[in-house]
Amino acid sequence: MKKTVGVLFAALALALSGCTTTAVSGDEGEVTRWKMTHISDSSHLWHKTAEEFARLVEEKTNGNVIIDIYPNSQLGNEVDNINSIRFGATDLTITGETLEVWTPNAILLAVPYAFEDQDHMERVIEGEIGKKIEQDIQEDIGLTPLFYMQRAPRNLTSNVPISTPEELRGFSMRVPNVPLFLDAWAEAGASPQVISLNEVFTGLQQGVIEGQENPNDLIDSNGFYEVQQYLNLTEHVRSWIYVVVGTEQLKALPEDEQAAVLEAAEEAEAYAQSLLEEETELVLERLLSRGMTLNEEVDQDAFREAMLPALKQNLGKEQYELYLQMVAEGEEGGSE
Repeated sequence: MKKTVGVLFAALALALSGCTTTAVSGDEGEVTRWKMTHISDSSHLWHKTAEEFARLVEEKTNGNVIIDIYPNSQLGNEVDNINSIRFGATDLTITGETLEVWTPNAILLAVPYAFEDQDHMERVIEGEIGKKIEQDIQEDIGLTPLFYMQRAPRNLTSNVPISTPEELRGFSMRVPNVPLFLDAWAEAGASPQVISLNEVFTGLQQGVIEGQENPNDLIDSNGFYEVQQYLNLTEHVRSWIYVVVGTEQLKALPEDEQAAVLEAAEEAEAYAQSLLEEETELVLERLLSRGMTLNEEVDQDAFREAMLPALKQNLGKEQYELYLQMVAEGEEGGSE
């Protein structure tokens, strides 16, 4: 009786914790079920990639590792999701510069004008700096980055073309609640203010703000093309995010299953990139077909120079040195 009660309590504790669970499944041995959470909706490319990753993992482990996905902030916001992995309640999530809460170098995942172009960013992510950031995430947070996904560049929208910081003077615009972003746009001459994303359309419509900045996919999905005429190709932030798993959860798998998960991650990374490239082209076509005018005459070098004091102010010594290394890698790549 005591043994039965003990087993029941153990099973109950495991169920309540929501952590990685195993169960015997016929001749296939133990089956591991992982919970994956993220903040995007089910139509977003992050969720589509998560589904493909889960499919690949199940296939490559012969059904011994199954990932259940909870999108659209069902289990909390990004910080909640990370904490739930650390506490053993869930196992995987999608996250980016929010990791700065625990490891300072993660701020480099989204720094204004760190990269010349997509190739430059890829070199950094896959080079020494990217490896250092991944190592910091493992050591400081107990999460293992499995693969990364690039994000579309952020662009400025307005009802007059804006090509230089001088044309930005006094321009009232919405930015997310990121101190580095606020300070960067203030240094560039704008009057930035924090407004919830779901209130931006009304703010633009009523003239409370004159513009905003976001990746093209969010400009499209939020309908900003209805109240903004110009899509200014500032491309001021190129960034990336990681799919991460609890290191303890990963190490709990047999070695062959760990290898299968990593193999699935490599394939999912390529899948995510193909989705991004396809969507980037389609989204731009939609914005232009819906009446927006693309301003390609933006002096990105001038914006970079104008925003530099904000980077010096917001980045710690180590982070600023790494930022300079990131920029230098672009210059080296361009000279090859």
